[in-house]
Amino acid sequence: MTTELRVLRPDDWDKWYGNLELAFGGVAESPEERSLWSDLTEHDRFIGAWDGDDCVGTTGAFTFRVTVPGGAAVQAAGVTMVSVASTHRRRGVLRSMMRRQLDDVRSWGEPLAVLTASEPVIYGRFGYGVATHQLRAEIDTSRVRLSVPEGTDDVRLRLVAPDAPAVRDACEAVYARQVAARPGMLERRPDWERLPLLDPESDRKGTSPLQCVLAERDGEVVGYVRYFIKPEWDSAGPAGTIELRDLEALDPAAYAALWQHLFGIDLTSTVKTHSRPVDDAWQHLVSDARRCGLSLRDSLHVRLVDVGAALEARTYQAPVDVVFEVEDAFCPWNEGRWRLTGDAKGASCARTADAPDLTLSVRELGSAYLGGVSLASLAAAGRVRELRQGALAEASLGFSSVVAPWLPHGF
Repeated sequence: MTTELRVLRPDDWDKWYGNLELAFGGVAESPEERSLWSDLTEHDRFIGAWDGDDCVGTTGAFTFRVTVPGGAAVQAAGVTMVSVASTHRRRGVLRSMMRRQLDDVRSWGEPLAVLTASEPVIYGRFGYGVATHQLRAEIDTSRVRLSVPEGTDDVRLRLVAPDAPAVRDACEAVYARQVAARPGMLERRPDWERLPLLDPESDRKGTSPLQCVLAERDGEVVGYVRYFIKPEWDSAGPAGTIELRDLEALDPAAYAALWQHLFGIDLTSTVKTHSRPVDDAWQHLVSDARRCGLSLRDSLHVRLVDVGAALEARTYQAPVDVVFEVEDAFCPWNEGRWRLTGDAKGASCARTADAPDLTLSVRELGSAYLGGVSLASLAAAGRVRELRQGALAEASLGFSSVVAPWLPHGF
């Protein structure tokens, strides 16, 4: 078998995307979804594997800027739409695409690659580490109560059409003000504002159309929530479910007002969340966290494409001066010893011949990079080795983040 890797041509997009759909179960997406992803595709950053006229593999890399600890937005390749045809599995197609893609990302000067994984087991061997998690919940609002902060009643709530241009722009402005405050969040590039509004009727599965409520104070939009309502009834009466899509707010009172609204919607008794920060503040407003059905799932996987540039791009919670011995068989330009010196004001990271303080692979650096996974916990699992006493505690504290990193939406 001979396969050819080539940059995606616009004329090949339909066949390329059809192969992706087939690899993910063969169910065609709605015209609305297909149109959005077609418009978002950056053809010169997407790759197809071809066996003659047949597309047998797909992958791409969106142009992103992701927030890192310290608030800077760092260029990152958003790896997406990875698939291999069932007829061509275990023949090196995926490996060849990952090889080409990471070489490309390096040539573009982007220090990070990030992805979400349908099967997380696949990507560790290419140097990706799980860096963020998403909190899921199923809150019994018939038995759980909220205790809200002062000023909540001063917030005006208004039900609006989610796709009205003025509403969309107001929500995007709130989102944009949040991005620098939390590692893992993505700056929204043109057309990406369409993603949270995507609402094909074929995907609703018994839920309402997308609903949107704005939180306002003194005429200014200070928060928003988008959600679906699924009407349900049991033997005791109404038992509907609120399916939360997204919620952002600029202050605690607006945040609490939006959650209070969700808890009080008539004919419902459950609020379901699928992707919230692990430190989401509503957990401190509820009367009984045990009745909230909490669970965690991996979210953003991070790969350092350029170790030195990536570690220099973020700041550190406490001073660090540590030499890492980095293993990276897939991207050998990263291998070797790096001295990281940094604090809350900035950092430098350069090659060194000094004795190493910690040894680890690039996968562990990716996991720890956004501050949501501690180097100490990785060391406890045998994934990081301390060679200088005290270096592990120093690095773990330095790499930590004040708030949990979080990916607000998939790609």
